[in-house]
Amino acid sequence: MKKLTIALLFGGKSSEHEVSLRSASSILEAVDRHKYNVVPIGITKTGQWRSDPDFLEGELFEILQHGSPVLFPVEPMPLKHLIQCNSLTHWIGRQIQIDVVFPVLHGPFGEDGTIQGLLEIVNIPYVGSGVLGSALAMDKDVMKRLFQQDGLRTTPFIAFRKSDWGRQHQEIVKEVTDKLGYPCFVKPANLGSSIGISKVEQPKQLNGAISLAVQFDNKVIVEKALDAREIECSVLGNVAPQASVPGEITPGSVFYDYQTKYSNNKAQLLIPAPLKPVQVKQIQELAVRSFQVAECQGMARVDFFLDRSTEEIFVNEINTIPGFTSISMYPKLWKASGISYSELIDRLIELAIERHHQRQSKSVDAG
Repeated sequence: MKKLTIALLFGGKSSEHEVSLRSASSILEAVDRHKYNVVPIGITKTGQWRSDPDFLEGELFEILQHGSPVLFPVEPMPLKHLIQCNSLTHWIGRQIQIDVVFPVLHGPFGEDGTIQGLLEIVNIPYVGSGVLGSALAMDKDVMKRLFQQDGLRTTPFIAFRKSDWGRQHQEIVKEVTDKLGYPCFVKPANLGSSIGISKVEQPKQLNGAISLAVQFDNKVIVEKALDAREIECSVLGNVAPQASVPGEITPGSVFYDYQTKYSNNKAQLLIPAPLKPVQVKQIQELAVRSFQVAECQGMARVDFFLDRSTEEIFVNEINTIPGFTSISMYPKLWKASGISYSELIDRLIELAIERHHQRQSKSVDAG
């Protein structure tokens, strides 16, 4: 069987650049080299695209710093999905046929529909959700309003723009106090990995939390803090998505922040989550429903809150490019559900090709 050539797209301009490198490293270790040729393509923090087509082992940082510039074709090429790598010194082009792109670009400029739109234009199959699903899931404000419209229960929240905070400071503080109360969480609306998030215990902390959030995004979301368990569920599929067994996170700190996720190893991942059978079924059904409501495809991790006193289930958010590091929930939950890491990569690539073929079969009205 002919090997497929997979472009692993990593790095990026967002604040989750380093997390992306960890995910890419884990995929490189797990991917079946008997089935795939892998071409790592790195995007620097300033947006340059770099690659080393002969990459086998080594640091991904080397690609970002010393790799050859990458160009996509300027027009769609139905039969030849090509990238071109040019020498930094001699500008001698080398064309490589790419069968599928596997983006692990977490956050803005990668998980928000921008890369997906580019790949649609140049007609290259890619892993994960399309433009619409990626954009909807990236904006926590829009995503939650969409969930509420469909009858999915979400944590009470308000959202506002950076410019609103400057002009309507007192009104926003009053709305937070009256509608949400304390404690509450302040977050950038379009970011992940808990970057820029603060838990606000009392009103005097609100200004500082919002000042931090607006450093990362022009829109801020403030959510009521619940006394709740944090449950996560992985979803896989296109037309008929399936949910994994749920897992539970016990942060071991004030909340599940960036350091807890990636640095200090305080968090515990309970897989499967200690839940009643009826709760497992509810969470799996809600995960698939949320995935479909948000127009997701391929993969996503859906995060929930389970209220400790009422046992009500709240949909928190969807991550369309969830972490693929060695400690990430998405692959761990599928492993517990009977799909190994390398098998998961296989399935995601199959889903990418399947969706691409479906899109290609549609007629396009040129008029």
